[in-house]
Amino acid sequence: MQIHKVGTRSLLIDLDDLNQVMAWHAGLTAQPLRHQVDCIAAATTILLSFDSPDGATDAARDLEDYRPSKSAHRDPRTVDIDVQYNGEDLDEVADFLDMSREAVVDWHTSTLWTAAFGGFAPGFTYCAPEDPADSKAVPRRQDPRTAVPAGAVGIAGDFTAVYPRRSPGGWQLIGTTNTPMWDSHAEPPALVQPGDRVRYQAVDKLPDISDNSDRVKQSPPRLPRLEVEDAGLLTLYQDLGRPGFGDLGVTPSGAADRGAAATANIAVGNQRTATVLENVGGMELRALTDTVVCVTGARTRILYNDYPVQLAKPILMTAGSHLVIQPPVLGFRNYIAVRGGIVAESELGSAATDILSGLGPDPVRTGDVIGVLPFTHTMTDAQLSNPLRIQGKPGKTEGVLRCIRGPRDDWFAEEELARFVDTEWTVTTESNRVGLRLANDEVTLERNRDGELPSEGMVAGSVQIPPNGKPVVFMRDHAVTGGYPVIATVVKEDIDIAAQLPPGARVRFELVGEE
Repeated sequence: MQIHKVGTRSLLIDLDDLNQVMAWHAGLTAQPLRHQVDCIAAATTILLSFDSPDGATDAARDLEDYRPSKSAHRDPRTVDIDVQYNGEDLDEVADFLDMSREAVVDWHTSTLWTAAFGGFAPGFTYCAPEDPADSKAVPRRQDPRTAVPAGAVGIAGDFTAVYPRRSPGGWQLIGTTNTPMWDSHAEPPALVQPGDRVRYQAVDKLPDISDNSDRVKQSPPRLPRLEVEDAGLLTLYQDLGRPGFGDLGVTPSGAADRGAAATANIAVGNQRTATVLENVGGMELRALTDTVVCVTGARTRILYNDYPVQLAKPILMTAGSHLVIQPPVLGFRNYIAVRGGIVAESELGSAATDILSGLGPDPVRTGDVIGVLPFTHTMTDAQLSNPLRIQGKPGKTEGVLRCIRGPRDDWFAEEELARFVDTEWTVTTESNRVGLRLANDEVTLERNRDGELPSEGMVAGSVQIPPNGKPVVFMRDHAVTGGYPVIATVVKEDIDIAAQLPPGARVRFELVGEE
């Protein structure tokens, strides 16, 4: 067992095999450590996240003597999944295994599978054979698909799984099911959870299954306050996210710049956790009733009835008045809070829109009406400062991201780590809430070892180095697991800085915490 620091608030634990991983996951889920927020299992690792740096430090000490309790194991459920074996890759898999199509189907259906850990999407659960003798290592496709349909049954390595929604993927597809793998309204929402047993059953025709996708989500009472006259390039509902569901394939998500979102809420007298609007590209709002709003985040010009107003200050909007938030001149995202707290559809206790998984309310559109909760008792605060922490001038944004080396810095020579820190990187146009993609025409980071890293848990701030040698900083909507080595992890407090770096911005990394 080896423990690696992941930023300042997480730990990655290397274990011997999948059985040990499942035992530790069961124990740490049933009896969490003090300050533990999340526990994510993978093929040979456990990722633990905590609510403070001190919590992570204390846990690293306690884990040295940790042994999971056998009583933590729950009685496994058995989940049956009907499959029509018509996958596009079935013949290719049969050829690789030197078996007939029928023999592949017989192997897949006769094997009793154990749900090991959640994957990159809500409801995607890696399942391994309960008996290791049934394992058949099947390689991933050399050319991953850009879109795998929902319900596709795939195999890769020693695992099998069902894609719960349409998404990219490189697994070999052998069949199709219409069994719903995820339902946010169910308890638990994932059909297959770690520790469950899964049996796949071959059918000639898939059974009819009721579709609950159109079920109306319940929203608390709300008062209409604002009409969206122009939603800009992208406007999302965001709060502080949904932590604690990593083993179901759900990332925390939430406001990209949490400091700016919290400041906007405090200015109008809301709890800092209240839902806000996260805007890219500017927007226009019209007040339906008298209300108080605040705008924070990127430096921009704000006009209230054509008169300029300041960032981070509460603005009293009278009925019929207009607020125009122009595109930023420095930074990337603005946050709009409305007194009372914005009401939006909620999933897993949060109204955050996760653009990778599809959880949360739809993006805000022109013509939408923004409603709030009926009551608030806290005073507004006009003494706050806008917490924008980037530098530069219009068209030349610059940022410095503090980071902790690792957890997989041993995949790189010390010279490569130095090049990573010494290079000025540029934010590319492919960046979004999932990842900040960086480039430098003169620098490509090289690994010092061959092979691929088994997928393992990731956190916001993880800096992955894919085969092209260009860093990717995971943002709030990152995948729960990833398979490229993480050279360093941005400290949690500086993810707000990364959120405000637009395409074309320059960024450097600064290693901290070195002894």
